[in-house]
Amino acid sequence: MPAKTHSKVDYPSVADAVSELRPLAAGETDPNDPLHCTYNLGDLNSARAKSALPGGTWADWPQELRLARHNKASGSRYGSVYGRMDPKAPAPTMRTQFFNIGTGRFVHPTQHRGPSLREGALLQTFPVDYQFVRPGEEISFRRQGRQIGNAVPPVLGQSSVGPF
Repeated sequence: MPAKTHSKVDYPSVADAVSELRPLAAGETDPNDPLHCTYNLGDLNSARAKSALPGGTWADWPQELRLARHNKASGSRYGSVYGRMDPKAPAPTMRTQFFNIGTGRFVHPTQHRGPSLREGALLQTFPVDYQFVRPGEEISFRRQGRQIGNAVPPVLGQSSVGPF
C-alpha cells in the first residue's frame, strides 16, 4: 500500500472548491461559463433547500416540507437526500444526478439550490476551465451530469501508484 499523503486537516472543503464562482439562483446560468448552470427548482423544493442545514438532512425541515416516505419507519433509510453540503467538510460523493437536490446531500453550501455542473466538476477535481462539450454544443444536465458523476476524479487518477 502506498504511504498516506493526507490527513483530515488537509482535506479540501466544499467551500475551497466552489467559493470563487459567481452566485446563481436555481435555474440560472453564468453568462461567462455555460457549464456554471443550475437545475431549476419548483416552489416546494425551493422551500426545502431554504430549510436545509449544513451537513443536515430532511429531518431538519418543518413537517409540512417532508415527503410521505420520510414519515414512515423506513424513512430513516433516506438520511442523505435533500441535505445541504457542509462548506467546511469534504464534498459528498458526486453522483450522476448531483445537480438534483433530491438525489443526495446536494443542496449548495450557501445558496438555496443544487450545485451547478461546473461546481460538480470542481468538486470532482476537474480544472475550472475544463470543457465537457465542444464550443457551441448544447449543455445537458443529464449528459454532463453523467460525465462528471461517473468520472474518476482527476486528482485521484494522478495519485495512482504503479501500473494496474
